[in-house]
Amino acid sequence: MSSDLPPVGERIREARLRGGMSLRGLARAVGVSASLISQIETGKSRPSVSTLYSITKALGISVEDVFDAADEAPPPRSTTAALAQTVLHRIGPIVRPAAREILRLDSGVTWERLGHLPGTHLDFLLVTYAPGGTSSSGTALMRHSGVEYGYLVEGELTLTLGFEEHHLGPGDAVSFPSSTPHRYRNDGVVPAVGVWFVQDNSLLSDA
Repeated sequence: MSSDLPPVGERIREARLRGGMSLRGLARAVGVSASLISQIETGKSRPSVSTLYSITKALGISVEDVFDAADEAPPPRSTTAALAQTVLHRIGPIVRPAAREILRLDSGVTWERLGHLPGTHLDFLLVTYAPGGTSSSGTALMRHSGVEYGYLVEGELTLTLGFEEHHLGPGDAVSFPSSTPHRYRNDGVVPAVGVWFVQDNSLLSDA
């Protein structure tokens, strides 16, 4: 069966320490309390989708970096070794349901990784919103760099995009710049499941 990834907090803490940022400094940059960041890093709390994007932006990393464990090994000395190391970070070309990596977030949201190519900053995800699930705690809208495309397979979602609300049902698709304030929520009684593709344009020059 699918396996959960190591706690997201471990990845966040690793990135924060590598960047030389204090816990309080990260909290100020994200706009949350230092105690919440501490709870996330120690696995006592999970970030919401919006908080996760804010954290990765403050740390100068992508959401993909949260999936991929930090590689502390020295750089490979040969081309063959470099290719072998690259293969380790590739997810695919075929990903069976039992092999999906899972990231469980706060507010009833689950991400399942559907694939990844090395050197890209793309999130290719099967996203599930449990009944009552939402991408942002409270009523706040989120915004982050890049563009996103989504296709709802089953269930219903309400998308707040800018100043408008849109009701999404099975077969509906969305596409918009992620810098537009937005929020997803599931007001229904069954899970809402869809395929999402998010590209972080701010990091493309690093690819």
